[in-house]
Amino acid sequence: MIALLFGLLLLLLLIGVPVTFALGLAAVVTIWQGDIMPLLIAPQEMIRSVNSFPLLAIPFFILAGNLMQSGGISKRLVDFSKTLVGSTTGGLAMVAIVTSAFFAAISGSGAATTAAVGAILIPAMAAQGYGKPYAAANQAAAGALGVIIPPSIPMILYAIAANQSVGDMFMAGVLPGLVVVASLLIYARLHASNLDMPVEGVVGVRDVLSAGRSAILALLMPTLILGGIYGGIVTPTEAAVVAVVYSLLVGGVIYRELPLREIPAIMRDSAITSAVVLSIIAAAGLYGRIILSLQVPTVISEFVVGAIDSPWMFILLVNILLLFVGMFLEAAAAILIFTPILLPIALNFGIDPVHFGVIMVVNLAMGMFTPPVGLNLFIASQIAGIGIPQIARAVIPFVIILVVDLVIISFLPWLSLVFTGR
Repeated sequence: MIALLFGLLLLLLLIGVPVTFALGLAAVVTIWQGDIMPLLIAPQEMIRSVNSFPLLAIPFFILAGNLMQSGGISKRLVDFSKTLVGSTTGGLAMVAIVTSAFFAAISGSGAATTAAVGAILIPAMAAQGYGKPYAAANQAAAGALGVIIPPSIPMILYAIAANQSVGDMFMAGVLPGLVVVASLLIYARLHASNLDMPVEGVVGVRDVLSAGRSAILALLMPTLILGGIYGGIVTPTEAAVVAVVYSLLVGGVIYRELPLREIPAIMRDSAITSAVVLSIIAAAGLYGRIILSLQVPTVISEFVVGAIDSPWMFILLVNILLLFVGMFLEAAAAILIFTPILLPIALNFGIDPVHFGVIMVVNLAMGMFTPPVGLNLFIASQIAGIGIPQIARAVIPFVIILVVDLVIISFLPWLSLVFTGR
């Protein structure tokens, strides 16, 4: 039955069946053939999987990201980032990275970050001579910060699947996120130097202060969200609601760039995106129940512990596995499928579950900008007006950079744990 469960899922994914249906069909067929439990359990388990208060944060963070994109917040973050790094070599590429980091600290979504920032900066980079493939690849990679820097939707999912604190997961993502930001900025500078890109005019302190004043309400948003969570004032779910209300007030009332007529369309788009994510969670919940019923984690744990005697070797193998998985599965599905399998083994090796969660999220963040199913890559390619094959070569250096970052994050646990008090 284990072979049927995993083999059928792989087959369905290879022939292009959507992830939700592939997970659900593989689980239902395995239940039917193996007589594991009554089929009536399947819909009950799917409903139970999404009947979770912390999961409410996901649609609210998605809605907040879409409201910020339409309400002028992303534009002000771009303008402020330009005053910080825009006047250096590779400035425009660095602006995309810094703005994505700011936007990531608000939205929690890689796709929202890529779309909001890329819509402004991919055309600007192409016009300045960077080339559309590099511009799109740079933004797709920078958009992955949306799931590494807190608040992060995949971190919420991991916390639920691993029975860990969402606040601890958010705190654990801060330094790893900054490591990724720094490495991307260094590459942007080196790449622009090799191309001999022109440098924009020098920016003075007055320009920085002026742009900062304009963007202050956008910059305060991460403080409100994360400060409220870590200060014990609100839960992550309540913080997501605060983000929605704040986005509506800032974009619609203060900036006045969010017309009332656009709100129904924004709500519709957010509902569709949320439905896709939650349907994956529901199907993955059923799939995970079958995995536990077949005692897959126990079987794999006994094999791995018997074959590997080093936690570092285990982490290395996990990284290789998740890098491959991330190329084909959405982060949400991958986390919900592999957490119950891999986490017990990690605990046997004495690996902190929060650190392990960061390793998983960073791995799967790379899948967001690698073919064949990288969502950020598709969004960036649509904005740039080019095909995926044209971006594939440009994205290779970014994959290498993230692999190096992943090694650093994996083998320096204090980067993830220093702010958690663990």
